[in-house]
Amino acid sequence: MTATAPAPSTARARATAVLPRLALVLAALLATLFTAAAPATAHAALTASDPKDGAVVATAPAQVTLSFSEQVALGDDSIRVLDPRGKRVDTGELRDMCSGHTIRYGTALHAGLPNGTYTVAWRAISADSHPIAGAFTFSIGEPSATDVTLPTAQAGGGPVGIAYGIARYAAYAGFTVLVGGSAFILLCWRRGAAERPMQKLVVRAWVTLTAATLAMLVLRTPYTGSGKFTDAFDLDGLRAVLETKTGASLISRLLLLGAAALFIAVLFGVFARRLHDAEASGPRSAEEVKDVNDLTFGLAIGGAVVSGGIAATWALSEHASTGIQPGLAMPADILHLLAVATWLGGLTALLVCLHKVPGIEREAVRRFSRVAFGSVLVLAVTGVYQSWRQVGSWSALTGTDYGRLLLLKVGLVAVLIGLGYVSRKWTARLADAPAGLAKTDASEDVSRETGPDVSRETSSDVSRETEPVSVPTGAGASPDPDPERAAQLARQHAARESARKKQVRDADPDRTGLRRSVLAEAGVAVVLLAVATILTSTEPGRTVEREAARGATATAVPDRAVKITLPFDTGGQNGKGSIRLELDPGRVGANTLHLWADSGDGRPFDLPEVKVAFTLPAKDIGPLPVVPDQAAPGHWTASGVQLPLAGEWRIDVTVRTSDIDQTTVQKTVKIG
Repeated sequence: MTATAPAPSTARARATAVLPRLALVLAALLATLFTAAAPATAHAALTASDPKDGAVVATAPAQVTLSFSEQVALGDDSIRVLDPRGKRVDTGELRDMCSGHTIRYGTALHAGLPNGTYTVAWRAISADSHPIAGAFTFSIGEPSATDVTLPTAQAGGGPVGIAYGIARYAAYAGFTVLVGGSAFILLCWRRGAAERPMQKLVVRAWVTLTAATLAMLVLRTPYTGSGKFTDAFDLDGLRAVLETKTGASLISRLLLLGAAALFIAVLFGVFARRLHDAEASGPRSAEEVKDVNDLTFGLAIGGAVVSGGIAATWALSEHASTGIQPGLAMPADILHLLAVATWLGGLTALLVCLHKVPGIEREAVRRFSRVAFGSVLVLAVTGVYQSWRQVGSWSALTGTDYGRLLLLKVGLVAVLIGLGYVSRKWTARLADAPAGLAKTDASEDVSRETGPDVSRETSSDVSRETEPVSVPTGAGASPDPDPERAAQLARQHAARESARKKQVRDADPDRTGLRRSVLAEAGVAVVLLAVATILTSTEPGRTVEREAARGATATAVPDRAVKITLPFDTGGQNGKGSIRLELDPGRVGANTLHLWADSGDGRPFDLPEVKVAFTLPAKDIGPLPVVPDQAAPGHWTASGVQLPLAGEWRIDVTVRTSDIDQTTVQKTVKIG
């Protein structure tokens, strides 16, 4: 049997059909790579402890306390203290010692602890739902050997962390397409409610969001605990999760998704049938138009309420719910999520329509262009506010992982806006075309766009393709003597049919150009969504800089001065600035101290008073006070500063900017 090669148009059709799928596969791989490469980092951080890490105390402390940069959630077993043999020596009672802006928790120790090295292991949930954990040691009397191994696995990492991250990305993607696809139908193209591709898109988005939410709920216990998949079936752990803020948000999302299912049923059921009946009956009466408009308005209001509620489940449990101005940040975050979904989800719906539904009206594309422009405006306003809130300074924008990811996100948004401008140009060309071009008759489109010869060729192709293929079926049919030949004929018939549909779809060059530009937008949007997901699991730049100012360690280089910079804010008028400290030669023995104070605009800051103290916590030495002499406006010096031992010295600088405005900033330096 002679094999028949597919026609060139068939090969091109197959290649074109593969491209969107390949783009989606590459986007999914990229999203997975992003998720795997960025395990969840702590949004709250341990800023201090008593005893301190590595400290040697003369007598056993009555309790161990931990201080954090932001609010955290802890349980009775969140702080464990282990003796050198690994036996717990704490009472297991969690003490809440928070006061004002100070976040401090502790646990009591048993009396009469012997000398030796003790290990403090702690685990908590940050206020934005991400797990944090750590461990440190201190010694009573003198250090000793210990059988306790400090944990090396990062909280929220490992295979469970990757699976949880993928579920989070899928949840964002499902929400975006669900909200954006529904908004596209109601605001731009009502007839799309009766189109099968649009129905599949929205329903699959709902299924994705629901499945991802269930996966996050089930994986929450191992994600914040042991990191083992088997703990996903721990009912006690699930019960504990439901009592947390994150668990309540996930359950609320599932309930709202139930309401969303009802919305989808009405949209693709009653609404689609009513539109179909109105169009089938010819010109619609004023009453029919009012009926359809009323139903559209009701669906829009209900959809907006449900969409806002689902968006609020993120705002109430992640970044927006903690930090500064949460009362303003949460509504801004909800608007931000809805704007992203309307823009990117609507973009996805438009792409599906351009590929699967050749008959989409040009006016629908123009409406989406206006909706997308409004969404970008909302996105810009809320994004600027969120950026200021999470970054806080220009140095954090370029010097932290969060700031750099934010710059990448801004760049991707700029690329999307550029591609959107190209799409708007194609849309304008569609709008300027004669009204007759909106018709979807295959022969008319092909004739107008490619000329009479191609039209005749297409008509003959259609006639040939519509001839029945002799493939006997049914109980009374005689079996085909060559089933392989029959199967080949069926495949060729399907290939020709696909090529014909593509030829009809591509007959309008303006529509083809718009489809390609929208496909490019969708590809960039997938990457943008991945970066946005990573941002939700990255420590904000404002927090990183605050931690660095409180207790980061600077290592002294032999025979070279120690130079550090300490930003300060006394809270009063003109109370912001920075201290540049230089300790020369930065080693054991006598040193010369220089201090320079700079105001917020970089000018010398002539402070009323500056004091310095040196403390070596590991040896219980200090604080050793130093009162430098002013050498010039904004410059103080002190000579003969004695550091008797090597180790990690904490430098406390007290700055007073007025009679009542004063603050102390600190940093740890390693003196060799």
